[in-house]
Amino acid sequence: MRRGSGPQPKDMAMTRTLTSLRLALCLSLAIGATGAVAQAYDPMRPAANPLAPSAPAPDPATPEAAPNPELGDLPDGDGAEATYYQCVACHSTAIIRQQRLTDARWDYLWSWMVKEQGMYEPDDETKDEILTYLKTHFSSER
Repeated sequence: MRRGSGPQPKDMAMTRTLTSLRLALCLSLAIGATGAVAQAYDPMRPAANPLAPSAPAPDPATPEAAPNPELGDLPDGDGAEATYYQCVACHSTAIIRQQRLTDARWDYLWSWMVKEQGMYEPDDETKDEILTYLKTHFSSER
């Protein structure tokens, strides 16, 4: 290599290659970041639990019950009305609709609301009807 004669063709080719690679890397990072931002962040979306058993796929032959606007958009079904009147005495149906609890957790939550929150406890038949409704429509096990 001669001194003072400027870059050699081999050096220029290497510089162009490195510049092209840097540009490609920057573009791919920019495109990737844009794609990630385009997805809306939802803080209420349940996070995946790698330790939880995988839930079975919903049966397409069994359509979800339609929300009933007269009952705070709770899904129609046996126990919907009893659930509505029992629960809205203390909170909105939005609290119910966002839940996906295990059956055991629904039982615990019922006891907690009665003992700690002063919820009125109806007769056993109505209690069973409400808990069955909650476990059917708002369970993480189905």
